[in-house]
Amino acid sequence: MKIIHYCQHVLGIGHYFRSVEIARALHRHQVVLVTGGPPVDVELPPHVNEYKLPGLRMDPNFTGLFPTDAKRSAPEVQDERRLLLRSLFEKNGQDLFLVELFPFGRKRFGFELLPLLESIRRGDFGSVKVACSLRDILVEKEGQEAYERRVVDLLSRYFDALLIHADPKLVSLEETFESAAEIRIPVVYTGFVTPVPGENAGRELRERLGMSEDEPLVVASVGGGKVGTVLLMAVLEAHSQLVEERRLRLHIFTGPYMAEGDFGSIAQRAASLPGVEVARFTREFLSFLAAADLSISMAGYNTSMNLLAAGVPSLVYPFGQNREQRLRAEKLAAVGSMTVVDDEDLEPSRLAALMKVSLNKPRATVSSPVSLDGAQETARWLEAWGGERGGRV
Repeated sequence: MKIIHYCQHVLGIGHYFRSVEIARALHRHQVVLVTGGPPVDVELPPHVNEYKLPGLRMDPNFTGLFPTDAKRSAPEVQDERRLLLRSLFEKNGQDLFLVELFPFGRKRFGFELLPLLESIRRGDFGSVKVACSLRDILVEKEGQEAYERRVVDLLSRYFDALLIHADPKLVSLEETFESAAEIRIPVVYTGFVTPVPGENAGRELRERLGMSEDEPLVVASVGGGKVGTVLLMAVLEAHSQLVEERRLRLHIFTGPYMAEGDFGSIAQRAASLPGVEVARFTREFLSFLAAADLSISMAGYNTSMNLLAAGVPSLVYPFGQNREQRLRAEKLAAVGSMTVVDDEDLEPSRLAALMKVSLNKPRATVSSPVSLDGAQETARWLEAWGGERGGRV
């Protein structure tokens, strides 16, 4: 099949990495990954071509969009993006349009998606099937009832299938979208999407870091880095207490989008402590988790699934602006996969105590309590579905 996969990240990088993993699993097909957010340092597989739209991102107060290029206006960028998207469809000859999150989110990108979806519906680009790619948990909305009516209407009008990247044994769409029963297109649970570390990835990384087998490694991370500075500062203070008792290595990943001032504060404090390394980003994050004795992080979708894939003991601090991360973290904590950290637990001595307990926990030796085969299952389902509908496989 020829597939156009649309993914617009505006705050973190989880949406982007989940989309990349799904695109990677579609290795038998030609995939164009349409992106339009701040750049992310990732190597794409040969069958995936990235089609970069002029960048848009969310403002610091989460109230609107502005261009990543400060010299350009938002209306100018939006006009160009609309034209570029339409041009892509006119020349590509695609079989499938896979849309990440919309219409459940990214409402502000209706300026480019709705005209395109209407054109697909009219048949302007030939026979193109449209599927929504959706994560496990939706954030709550103002005017929830009207929001759900709008989503159901758009799904009925423009979409042919809904793929939910979750395991219904843990969480189902109905829990955060009460109108799920009104959706009339096929709804498919694929399992959670995550890469899996190589069999020897952790051991090989520890060797490269020059670590002995009995030297504990803690990995602290906050996803894209737009939020989470308070967690990393708390980890540094807790680490300062623990290293008085034992040899301990701490690797911090601040995320590529952390503000320069916050990154500088973390780096300065880290420089005063033994055994601490700070970086914005690593392509080897999963290997670090496989090597670690403890992970401390936010509770976003991608990080949570990476933790399960690596089997590492973990402390997670949910982002508090909406229900998404806390609901996921509490469900995973209930099946024994992680420990939830609250605001009061960020007090250094309290966090140090939690770290000490978690460092004594064994790495998971049994399979994950939920399905982590979401990328492969998505590819399998789309291939079968595309074949049924005459897609070129």
